[in-house]
Amino acid sequence: MVKDSGPLPGQGKNRKDDATKPPPRETHQEVLSAQVTDVLTLLLVFRFINAICVRTFFQPDEYFQALEPAWKIAFGGESGAWLTWEWDHQLRSSLHPAIFGLAYKASHMLMRTLLFPPQLESFILVVLPKVVQSVFAALGDFYTWRLATSIYGQSSNVPWAALWMTVLNPWQWYCSTRTFSNSLETTLTIAALYYWPWELLADAKVSKMVPLQLKSSINRLRLSLVLAAVAVLLRPTNLFIWISVLTLTLTRFTLDGQSPLQKSTIIVLLREIIICGLFALAISAISDRLYFGFWAFPPYKWLYFNISQSLAVFYGQMPWHYYLFQGIPLLTTTFLPFTLIGLYKSTSRSSSLSALPSNVMHTLSFTVLTMVGMLSLVSHKEVRFIYPLLPILHILGAPRMLEFFTTGPPPPPKSKDAKAAPVKVTLRHKLSLANILSINILLATYLSIFHQQAPISVLHFLRHEFERLHPESLALSPDINGNHHVGEDLFALFLTPCHSTPWRSHLVYPALEARALTCEPPIHTEPGSPERANYMDEADRFYAEDHNPNGGDEEPKYGIKFLSQELWPIVETRLGESANSTLRRSRGGKMPRYIVGFEGIEGVLTAFFEGGGKDAPGSDMNVRLTKVWSAWNGAFNEDWRRRGRLVVWDTGVYLP
Repeated sequence: MVKDSGPLPGQGKNRKDDATKPPPRETHQEVLSAQVTDVLTLLLVFRFINAICVRTFFQPDEYFQALEPAWKIAFGGESGAWLTWEWDHQLRSSLHPAIFGLAYKASHMLMRTLLFPPQLESFILVVLPKVVQSVFAALGDFYTWRLATSIYGQSSNVPWAALWMTVLNPWQWYCSTRTFSNSLETTLTIAALYYWPWELLADAKVSKMVPLQLKSSINRLRLSLVLAAVAVLLRPTNLFIWISVLTLTLTRFTLDGQSPLQKSTIIVLLREIIICGLFALAISAISDRLYFGFWAFPPYKWLYFNISQSLAVFYGQMPWHYYLFQGIPLLTTTFLPFTLIGLYKSTSRSSSLSALPSNVMHTLSFTVLTMVGMLSLVSHKEVRFIYPLLPILHILGAPRMLEFFTTGPPPPPKSKDAKAAPVKVTLRHKLSLANILSINILLATYLSIFHQQAPISVLHFLRHEFERLHPESLALSPDINGNHHVGEDLFALFLTPCHSTPWRSHLVYPALEARALTCEPPIHTEPGSPERANYMDEADRFYAEDHNPNGGDEEPKYGIKFLSQELWPIVETRLGESANSTLRRSRGGKMPRYIVGFEGIEGVLTAFFEGGGKDAPGSDMNVRLTKVWSAWNGAFNEDWRRRGRLVVWDTGVYLP
């Protein structure tokens, strides 16, 4: 490997064999800079390809906690963006969606100036967030490699092993280019860890330099603290990472050597923490003021609703060991054995590294254990919540992976006159390596292209249909009268579990009116109250079992009661004003051109509109369902309501 400068200060100085090693041949600084630039460029290209290849749906937060508020920022409150309850109650920081909102706005202005056709502009706007996120994903990979290089040295092959692990990890391929706040949090965290002044963990007996005395080291500290503060503002649980790092830095609990911290160093550290924290907080406050229209502090609201009001439980509860037996294995997949061994080795005293790198590794492993331990106490758990730990796990596992798949370097020469033998790396266990790579590639390919691809492609179908049927209503901004030239009352109705598809970020056009089942939490109820225990949102009520909905002996069905009583209820209209006037009963509510749902609801729709002839509740609505589109949605799904193909039915009530 090309050698360059930049290992942690004091690295290797207390090893007995260092005195017997010949001085390493220095590499020109321009070569080192070119290597760093080349790696970053390749990562940017790689993650761009990654972003374009990911065409599947994972979780709603990718769209509803980032792109929907971003769409409102770019195109205004009348743009049709779907803002969930968190934004109504200021639980989320606007910093994350502001990134995509500015990208939307700038791109729209440029394309409007260049007279792009609406169809091309809509395509670019749909792809744009993934392209922006690919830059953050590449930076996350880059800083993983750079931090590993700082720890193990630039002449070591271990940083390259860490880089290959992050590039070949299927979870990284599947999630790093998605617009989750967790994805940005991961990049901010590993970048902040890279710029953190790890010389604070040095052994004062080996390194005589007092930390944080140089302007360059203070500037790196400031950059680290600002990045860390933004990560905490995006996801308050990120605070556990920095509490762990600061705890070991100040207490040196379980670390080797004597602390180099002096009173002046601690004062500088605390001063910069306060200044940088207030700076990030001010930026966030201004952004939130511009977005919400009033001063707000989302971290407080987040804590209040999720802890005091226990609303996180509404979205599911997992056992305490979820992260141990599901979270970390899903993050690391085939690299799990190497990360577990690396995690164990970094906590032991058997490390061959010098004091400073060993202390850094020990701190990183302590951070992983603390974060997992604290989040395990929370009832609602998701793999994404520990995503920021993945780069650390790669760095910890890289030496173990390198040891297993390559031959070790030759022993150091034993005399000053002995010549250093060239380090030759030879692969071994090639079959195991090929199996790991094959599994990772297959997993990444299936998850990013095939698994739950239908929720994305159905919106492309609807958008293209709208472009075909209403070419005059494709403006993203209202006309001079504030109208969007809506072509009809309701273009699409989604009878799917809540947030089963993206929304305006893929539907694009404000005139394309759509309706979907909602799932707002019971924020109006008290924790532990009967009202909360019995609460059912729209999606729950639709899928609730109806016993004998038509008064017959047929098997129980779901959905018909919801359709007949809530979605299209009976409306009585009095004909005439005389005493002999009659009442006309008909069904109210908007009738869509298209109904979207998983194939399991086809029997429900047929029973409501057509089944039993005149006895069907919706027989007088003149609906004749015709299947016009369907797509496979993956080989498995843990939610029975989402199993099977995703289907679009034409109701037949509008002219083609």
